[in-house]
Amino acid sequence: MAGSTERARHWHYEELPGVDLLRARYVQKKFVRHTHENFVIAAIADGVDVFHHGGADQYAGPGMLALVNPDTPHTGRAGGPEGWRYGAVYPSPDVVAEIAAETTVIRGTPGFTSPVLYDPYAVGLVHQVLRAADEGNALAADTLLRVAVTRLLRLNGGPLPRRTARAAGSSAAARARAVLQERMADPPTLERLAADLGTSPFALLRAFRTAYGMPPHAWLTDARVRRARALLDAGTAPAEAAVAVGFTDQPHLNRHFSRIVGVPPGAYQRERRGGPATCGDATTAGDTRAVANTTAVGNTRATGAPGTTGRPGAADAGARTYKIPKC
Repeated sequence: MAGSTERARHWHYEELPGVDLLRARYVQKKFVRHTHENFVIAAIADGVDVFHHGGADQYAGPGMLALVNPDTPHTGRAGGPEGWRYGAVYPSPDVVAEIAAETTVIRGTPGFTSPVLYDPYAVGLVHQVLRAADEGNALAADTLLRVAVTRLLRLNGGPLPRRTARAAGSSAAARARAVLQERMADPPTLERLAADLGTSPFALLRAFRTAYGMPPHAWLTDARVRRARALLDAGTAPAEAAVAVGFTDQPHLNRHFSRIVGVPPGAYQRERRGGPATCGDATTAGDTRAVANTTAVGNTRATGAPGTTGRPGAADAGARTYKIPKC
């Protein structure tokens, strides 16, 4: 990838309810540990995305997808000096559950079993969803999204494990989270929070990290950004949203919002209001990759892994080209 400019567009297409969209090129961007309410389906076009997930660093390069289930802590950074470029869709749990119920045999809450999958075909589908949304082609965007999610669930899906409160201190951790949620703009200190719950600060810290994958202060920042997003979606000005969720001012919100969402709150809100695209449109010239016709959704065999001579699956027959917009 030439150049060092970072660009990102995070938007919502009203004809795809319950789905957020992102197209980005990052070089020095580092995503702090955070979670999403929705699924993350990120299709890598160039470079390598390194993200900490499940206790280890995961690596996703061209032709691969980074797949993160809702409320799963993870980070993100470039795997090399050239950065990485990708497109992503963020379908809600309800959207994924609806698709899973209709097209898979998964019982229980559906989710992804592995955080990284090599499947150039699915990568192409994700980028086609973004292009269709850019062009205002609702039929194509909805169809391609359903095809992509179905394929990924058949290749790499299963029921998510039920969360049980078995660890010592899990009850205290849940009560602490409820307090922080309620007192988001004026949270207590760790010592006061622990005392009110009848435990010690370090015992609460350990229990909270075990239950939610991050310490209370990091969880609170993540929760504040989530609530700020809801306020911005409702039309609240960024400066007002910052104070409402407990940040000292708008620059404080800007810093944390960008490190979690990937774009500043002002740019995020402009896209929600139908503002101009900030990351190029779907007609921008880009890399040409081969993708199978989307009618082959029933075939769920992924193509050969990088560095192998694995025979492409039958779904890759009749491949055509598509454009990944430069971002």
